[in-house]
Order: sequence, then structure tokens, then C-alpha cells
Amino acid sequence: MTIESQLEAKRPLVAGLQRVVVKIGSSLLTDPDGLRTTQIETLARELAAIHARGVAVTLVSSGAIAAGRSRLPIGEHPTIPERQAAAAVGQIHLMSAYEEVFSEYGIQVAQILLDADDLASRHRYMNAAHAVETLQQHKILPIVNENDTVSIDELKFGDNDHLSSMVASLVRADLLIILSDVGGMYTANPAREQDAERIPLIARIDAPLLARARGRGSSVATGGMESKLRAARKAATAGIPTIITDGRVTGALERAIDPTCDEGTLILPVGDRLGRREHWIAFSVKPRGSLHLDKGAVIAVSEEGRSLLPSGLTALEGRFEAGDCVSLFDPQGHEFARGLASYTSREMASILGKQSGEVEGILGYKMGSSIVHRNDLVLLNSLE
Repeated sequence: MTIESQLEAKRPLVAGLQRVVVKIGSSLLTDPDGLRTTQIETLARELAAIHARGVAVTLVSSGAIAAGRSRLPIGEHPTIPERQAAAAVGQIHLMSAYEEVFSEYGIQVAQILLDADDLASRHRYMNAAHAVETLQQHKILPIVNENDTVSIDELKFGDNDHLSSMVASLVRADLLIILSDVGGMYTANPAREQDAERIPLIARIDAPLLARARGRGSSVATGGMESKLRAARKAATAGIPTIITDGRVTGALERAIDPTCDEGTLILPVGDRLGRREHWIAFSVKPRGSLHLDKGAVIAVSEEGRSLLPSGLTALEGRFEAGDCVSLFDPQGHEFARGLASYTSREMASILGKQSGEVEGILGYKMGSSIVHRNDLVLLNSLE
């Protein structure tokens, strides 16, 4: 799409911004010697300018592991415990640097460390949301990072691009800005191909686009452009637009919210905006089991907006409790929805394929007619 179409789409999206999430990657904040203080000062100045406009800013910052590695005698390929130790050391120095530079603008900062379990637990998820909201009510700037000292799985497979999209949904942001070491999404790798052209606007992120973006990460970051696009797609389902832009350029943040500036790549929100709870079910909770449905149940759930009844269940896998997230599969084996189970896996096995009226006679009690209620269901097909 053209630059003109980007500007046309951008104007209403950045008008009246109230809440913005900004993600800053390791490649911008660190080098082999540790933190890049000058870069942090520049970014803090721009964030302070946005904060001064009355916009509630939440910062998702990488850099703790890279900052800590320069202070520990570890090799080029550290073990997971060494990375955990580096995160513990580096987080102190990272937050100290932020506190020092933001204090020059009269802004107090707060540290929030999250891991996957925090986001998967509805109770802890809402506690985090309330904490951020309270901090922002007091004009305090929250700085969020993955709790790398304890998050082994995230150290292996995760990145802060994903975290930033979840935080954007958590705080109900109007815009997610991902600062990268490239100017956005390009038609080819701009470092290797001179004729690569920036893509100013993306209306929908599909599989071919993700394939084109694969493998373009920097040496110090865990995520490449594919990771950023996946994060933007998650944000889009929550009704949140994303701008991916070059954080090395002075003034990048201010231009990202400038309706007359066409830098970076703007990814539009898609479809109906998912509520915070629906987004949590779709992306934050790890499914504990799988439910396989017959054709009639798939139609009832996906097309008629009905709850899943035990009569439509043909098989189940996994061990789960009532309230756990489960994946719903059609007869072809395609996962088309996720939801919260109303019964345990043991209970569901006993009432599999039965009519709702038979449940109480089989179990001796009845928690409800449905095994997954429609209010606890999210269709995945509309999110792809």
C-alpha cells in the first residue's frame, strides 16, 4: 500500500491518543560493552515529551540480559543459568539508568517484571492491569520486562515483542509502537538488497507476509521482523494498531504519533475488537487439553454463537480442571476455537457424547448444560 494510504489510515488512529505502549529492543539499548547510555537518554527525552502531553505511556524494555553479560565472566554462548544470572545483574543497571534519565524530566518510574504464568493466571493478569492503571493515575511511568531470572521457557522461546502485544491489551492501549533497528517491514532484506522497498501500511498479516519476514533478527535480540509482525497481529485482534519504526533515528517516537509523518510500517487493527478477557483466553492462557467436536457442534459454536454441549464432543485429550483453557478442534483436526472448560477432563470423559439432560444422572450433579459456555469461547479463525 502507498504512503498516502498510510497517512490516511494513521490520522484517525493517532488523534486523541490516551494510552501508548512502547517496546524498545536490546539492539537499541546495548552493545558488547553494556548499556548505551546516550541512546537511553535520547529515548527518555522523547518518551518524556509524549508523557508531557498527558498520554499514559507504558514502556516494555529489553536489555537486562545484554547489560548483565558485560558484567559477568561468561562466554559468547551462555547457558540458561548464566543468562538468568546476567538478567538479575543487568536488570538493576537497566532500571538505574532509566530512573536517572527520567528524573531529569520529573518523571518517576516503576519496574514491573512479568512471566508467562503471570499472564496465564486471570487473577494475576488483572492484578497487573490494576497496578499499571494505578501507577499511571499517579503519573508514574511503568517499565515492563520479562522476568528473565526465572522464566526459563521464555528465555528459550519468548521475546519482548510478544510481551509488548500482551501488555498493550492489558492496559487497553490505543497504539503499540515497536522500536527496531530497521525502518519497518520491507519487500526484501534492506541490508542485502538495495532495491528493497518499505511497506508503509499493512491491513492484515497473513502467512505469506510472515514467511517473507522470517529470519531478520539482530545478533543481540531474540526476535526478528517475523516476531514483530506476530506481535502486531495479536495487538490487531485487540483493536490496537501497531507502528514498527527505526528507533535509532532521533525523533522516531514523536514522528510515530505525528499524523503527518509516513515513517515506519503501520499495521491496522482487524475485525471486531476483542475484549481484554477474550484476548486473554486467545493468547495468554496455555491450553491444558483438547476437545474434538463433530460437525454439528462446530457449526453451532462457530456459526450460530452457541455453547458447546457434551453431545457434540467426540474425543478429548489432556488432563485439566474446570476453568482451564482448552482447544477446540473440528473433525479435520483444525483448531478453530479456545475456551474455558466448565468441567474437568475426568468429568467430560464420563459425559462425552451424552445429552445435557443425562449429565446429572451420570455425575450425580450438574455444573451447567454446556461443557464450554459461549461467553468463555473465542473463535480463532477470525484472528488469522
